[in-house]
Amino acid sequence: MKIHFLEHAPFETPAYIETIVRNKNYSFEKTRLYSLDPLPGHTDFDLLVIMGGPMNVNETGKYPWLEKEKQFIASAIENGKKIIGICLGAQLLANVLGAKVQKNEHKEIGWYEVHCTAESKNTTLLENIPDSFFAFHWHGDTFEIPKGAICLGSSAACRNQGFIYKNNIIGLQFHLELTAPDISVLIKNCGDEIIKSNYIQSEEEIISRSEIMTSDTKKNMEIIFENALRS
Repeated sequence: MKIHFLEHAPFETPAYIETIVRNKNYSFEKTRLYSLDPLPGHTDFDLLVIMGGPMNVNETGKYPWLEKEKQFIASAIENGKKIIGICLGAQLLANVLGAKVQKNEHKEIGWYEVHCTAESKNTTLLENIPDSFFAFHWHGDTFEIPKGAICLGSSAACRNQGFIYKNNIIGLQFHLELTAPDISVLIKNCGDEIIKSNYIQSEEEIISRSEIMTSDTKKNMEIIFENALRS
């Protein structure tokens, strides 16, 4: 099994997903788009994992490689590849599939509950995932559900927390892959976004909850990863 990661920033790595891959002895490669690494051929991977990043999907002027990445993602979809998109990765998938990506009413940073839709729970990709669960969030943008896709679920701050498309593609607005140390690195690099707001938790609350919450999020990430491989 060959896994390929698309990375948009050095502080948003595959994190626990890479641990899963290593533990399973799967082969994997990475394209660090911020370092202008070349994109792979479609025969070079079985599962594509598109990571998060601080940019938005339309910042092609500031990040010219975004346009080539979108073309690559579109081609991967056309080739029927299994794909997991996380945060920015989910937004890129939505954008490529023709859905609108825009600012959410609320910026959502911290540990918040996601409630799955009944329709999404009937899919292979969410098999054995709880009806509701806590996940770590760090986003200001959101997406409409692409035509032909199923809404995964919602949180109090964000109506569309993910989607499933043709049962081989899943977009997750939230993060299940981050461990407590990964979250600390994210705070170090993007901590200026932590301000007083309805759906932004304090740094202290985020860190204190991370030690407790990441045990469950890692389990859910592993379940979704394995579901994606057999989709």
